[in-house]
Amino acid sequence: MTHSSEYAEDFTLMELMAAAIAREFKDQETAFVGVGPPLIAAMLAKLTHAPDLTIAVEGGAIGCSARRLLTCIADTTICERAYACGTMWRNFGDQQRGFYDVGVIGGAQIDKYGNINATALGDYHEPYVRVAGSGGANDIGSSAGRYYIMMRQEKRRFVERVDYITVPGYIDGGDARRRAGLVGGGPAEVITTMGVFRFDEETKEMYLEKCHPGITPEQVRQNVSWDLKISPGVGTTEPPTRKQVEIMRILDPYGLYLGTGRQGMGDPEKGFDFYMEVLQKSYDAMSELLRS
Repeated sequence: MTHSSEYAEDFTLMELMAAAIAREFKDQETAFVGVGPPLIAAMLAKLTHAPDLTIAVEGGAIGCSARRLLTCIADTTICERAYACGTMWRNFGDQQRGFYDVGVIGGAQIDKYGNINATALGDYHEPYVRVAGSGGANDIGSSAGRYYIMMRQEKRRFVERVDYITVPGYIDGGDARRRAGLVGGGPAEVITTMGVFRFDEETKEMYLEKCHPGITPEQVRQNVSWDLKISPGVGTTEPPTRKQVEIMRILDPYGLYLGTGRQGMGDPEKGFDFYMEVLQKSYDAMSELLRS
């Protein structure tokens, strides 16, 4: 545990979640991540305890280490200082063959075995909400060595059984993944806006491991639709350090992804000049960060 004086006092919930995921990346691993909080978490790990982490993104870049804020998977900045700039199909092909150690995904629903729904709420043929779809999530969930899930904690999202399995977790528990022939090892952890969950080694059912600061296990249980199991030694999520928060705010200087309360780029009145100002500020700050 880091000495308490090194912890940040001013941090957002998204920064707490990103820092929690960043700690799970290991040095010399290969990571397949999407743009947004997952990429910030991976870059945070690379700039702290895992300098030889290789980050790949859907757009085709491998070893991405851009000095500007990435806004989408096709952003040309993903190629800056990358080891290789290939194609989307090649990166996904490598993912499907099990070449990546770790990934990060999200979704609209999750159930107690870690199955993710990012496709449709309600009946698939006549849903009451059509969600964005899999993107690369199924590839990561099916084939990565392990993966982490970021979710907003709400009872309607944490359901007994998802309406549609976009990404298989442990399916119906036990050795179901092995029987299904999936290459990847399955979800390792679920990080939500209220706590951290892991999976029982035998049953593969999700249980609460840690609560975020100021949150109680009972509050978490009230936001789950099944009889949630709670670790006997349930702990408290480690806050981000001052250094982690400093780095995250350099990576996302306007709080576009991590919600730091600064002016975002979504204001249409700001226009293209403001967008370029954001990129330049990001470039200067990240160049200084990489030098240090």
